[in-house]
Amino acid sequence: MQDDLFGGAPAPIAPLAPAAPAAPAGQTPGAQAAAPPEHAPRRRAAGAVAPAEFDETLKALGAALPQLAHLGTSSWSYPGWQGLVWDGSPSAQQLSRQGLAVYSQHPLFRTVSIDRGFYRPLTVSEYERYASQVPDDFRFVVKAPSLVTDALVRSEDGRGRQANAAFLSPKLACSEFVEPALQGLGHKTGALVFQLSPLPLAQLDRMHEVLDRLHAMLAAQPRVSDRAPAGVVAVEVRDPEWLTPDFAAVLRDTGATYCLGLHAKMPPLADQLPMLRALWPGPLVCRWNLNPVHGPHGYEDAERIYAPYDRLHHPDLPTRAELARVMAAVTRGGQNAYVAISNHAEGCAPLTVRGLAEALAAVPVKASA
Repeated sequence: MQDDLFGGAPAPIAPLAPAAPAAPAGQTPGAQAAAPPEHAPRRRAAGAVAPAEFDETLKALGAALPQLAHLGTSSWSYPGWQGLVWDGSPSAQQLSRQGLAVYSQHPLFRTVSIDRGFYRPLTVSEYERYASQVPDDFRFVVKAPSLVTDALVRSEDGRGRQANAAFLSPKLACSEFVEPALQGLGHKTGALVFQLSPLPLAQLDRMHEVLDRLHAMLAAQPRVSDRAPAGVVAVEVRDPEWLTPDFAAVLRDTGATYCLGLHAKMPPLADQLPMLRALWPGPLVCRWNLNPVHGPHGYEDAERIYAPYDRLHHPDLPTRAELARVMAAVTRGGQNAYVAISNHAEGCAPLTVRGLAEALAAVPVKASA
């Protein structure tokens, strides 16, 4: 099992399906072709968001996904996904209100990362509203508020102004994040992610103190699995200095797991796998955030190049193949895998999800010894 998960060459990516005919002039690449004139358009209520027409290959790919594999994107309010997720031309405002229920009808989407909670804590009723819009087997990945995950209080431009007294506060982590999420999402809770912002140099030099605070915070949280059997608390970091046996020991001792953070500030996926080895057996939580071609501070560049997120710009086939291999090993080992992908990973999250699902389907099953 560990050989499959942590060693050996990555499996080759699945061969791509034959290329579709070139889009007519003016048609968005990757968008579904318009229905022939002899077919009447689907009817829907005025102003309602409707799903795209999903091709049979995509439906078959979704049906073949392992039951424990939960693929999805980071948020969903992107009009540029027209023809890939949505039919017609819904606005961002429409998608914010109605898009999640339609998003969850996509054949491959079994999770979504709710990132807005990073900027302000969400209420129980907000979580309940999200949970009411998705199927029973859908699971959420949720980011904790920066109130407890950032060591600094920051100005609007992101610069640190002063130390954050609430950093890793056990009480606030519970009252402003874990408890409301569990109450509102219930059994649809997947991964509750504490994404720790880059630490100031002074704290990086005293990591043992930060690890003690992290241990105290995690140990004080309610046991997620008691109320959400598939749920887990995960910690994502933005400094390579975290990747030590002491960090793994904190996570193991408190029942938490490591969230693979595929981001230019962190080492490549293969170099983060020792953390999973130290915590095995356990679930996989991964957030594929930013393509390394943009550098560690490249979100604005990625947005400028990739918007409106309707096609792939920088396909990262090696990462897809490696991540698919890890997902296959984890799910075959009876553990959940939660993978949320940003538009900033390759340019269009739904197409990256499809590519990853194809790679997952291509991972061979090793013969039993």
